[in-house]
Amino acid sequence: MERKAVIAAELEAEILRLHHAERWPAGTIARQLSLHHSTVRRVLAQAGIAAGRQSARRSIADPYLDFIAETLGRYPRLSAARLFTMVQGRGYAGGPDHFRSVVARVRPRRPAEAYLRLRTLPGEQAQVDWGHFGKITVGRAVRPLMAFVMVLSYSRHVFVRFFAAAAMAEFLRGHVEAFEYFGGAARTLLYDNLKSAVLERRADLVRFNPALLELAAHYRFAPRPCAPARGNQKGRVERAIGFVRTAFFAARSFTDLADLNRQAHAWTTGPAAARRWPESREKSVAEAFAEEQPRLLALPNDAFPAEQRVEGRVAKTPYVRFDRNDYSVPHRFVRTTLVVMATCERVRILDGAEVVATHERSLDRDRQIEDPAHVADLVEYKRQARTGRGIDRLYHAVPATQALFRELAERRGNFGAATTALVRLLDLYGTSELEAAVAAAIQCGAPHVAAVRQILDHRRTGRGRPPAIGAQVSADPRIRDLVVRPHELTDYDRIDSNSTAAEENRDDDSSSNEPRDDDDDTAA
Repeated sequence: MERKAVIAAELEAEILRLHHAERWPAGTIARQLSLHHSTVRRVLAQAGIAAGRQSARRSIADPYLDFIAETLGRYPRLSAARLFTMVQGRGYAGGPDHFRSVVARVRPRRPAEAYLRLRTLPGEQAQVDWGHFGKITVGRAVRPLMAFVMVLSYSRHVFVRFFAAAAMAEFLRGHVEAFEYFGGAARTLLYDNLKSAVLERRADLVRFNPALLELAAHYRFAPRPCAPARGNQKGRVERAIGFVRTAFFAARSFTDLADLNRQAHAWTTGPAAARRWPESREKSVAEAFAEEQPRLLALPNDAFPAEQRVEGRVAKTPYVRFDRNDYSVPHRFVRTTLVVMATCERVRILDGAEVVATHERSLDRDRQIEDPAHVADLVEYKRQARTGRGIDRLYHAVPATQALFRELAERRGNFGAATTALVRLLDLYGTSELEAAVAAAIQCGAPHVAAVRQILDHRRTGRGRPPAIGAQVSADPRIRDLVVRPHELTDYDRIDSNSTAAEENRDDDSSSNEPRDDDDDTAA
């Protein structure tokens, strides 16, 4: 829109005098008075002088003005480039730059719209919208930084809450925290046509988001959308977002999202509330809010459950995938589907009504958030599973081991070590030998693995057979393929005779070093 210069009344009178008395054209008046020619023509046009609205110089576009005006009347948004092509086909020989200025002069202007200044009663209305404030980096994740802003239309008191997303859960959570911040809810909340509020709109027919309707029923406010392309209807929240952007967020440093929200709370209760109230320069926003707060709707006893709810499948490993991270659950829930309930700070995992795990929420990505108790339980379960499998094998192969384990339990013995040792003996000696040895050990009153091993070795030696030796072959090829060449027995005899001679020599040397009696007497 062209900005019109404001000139003094004396200068307007001088322009009219020069035009009527001296017969100066508009260009001469503009040069002599150091004014723009459009300002001079505007003054002449306001005085009803036709010469002030058009130049006496003819243009090659003049024959096409009627065609241009008629075409723009039917197609007001037709571009100058398209019109230039059309008039070229009709014989226009001018250039595009001059033609563009002709079209700008002829194109019908939409009349300026006047707006009523909206005034609301205290507690009657609040306006809500999202503001985008760039991105935030958390570890390996880059997330959008969104500001939920609610402003009370009467007092202009502002609530700001920053989130790392603008999903429905964050939208509802922003409302809950805003109502707690204000100590009440306005009777009407005005929204833009965002999907979190309006799912579908046909003229005056609006289909609200069901989650928003549940929130409205809980706090007893009426949601109302703006008319399409009528952003002026929620101008107070738009200005509030701009105010947050310039007066709070600009050049602001913070460590994380929680730190940013703490600073935002201090700002809204401090400098933002202390600013002058637009309706009266004698009051502050805080003083106007003190008048409005008692008029807000009272809050219910319980807050609205503004949690994100998703279902998560637990695979072979005991973790639930949520928001690009893995959260641990007890191992008994593998191969099941659980429900994840998440706020901005916590993640709860439920099996029906039972809360099976609770974690602090991470905004990072590809992380494993674990409860140490879940990991310890899984390790113990795997250890007991190995022991259980060994006991089952012993019970089926050697039934006598059941009595042995009963005796071991009464003596508070180590089941794991006993199971491992008995399974090794079963592999070395076989079923019948181990069965007889276990029965003998119990009969002798020695229900120990050591007694069973001793009985097995004694029985095997009595039959003239060497004790069984179990070998654990290493997987390392350097050890597995190692060849040991035995020495001749005469080598050991020679080593033994050499050792005996060395011992005798040491004895002779030691005896020769002992002091003699005559030496002692002489010394004395």
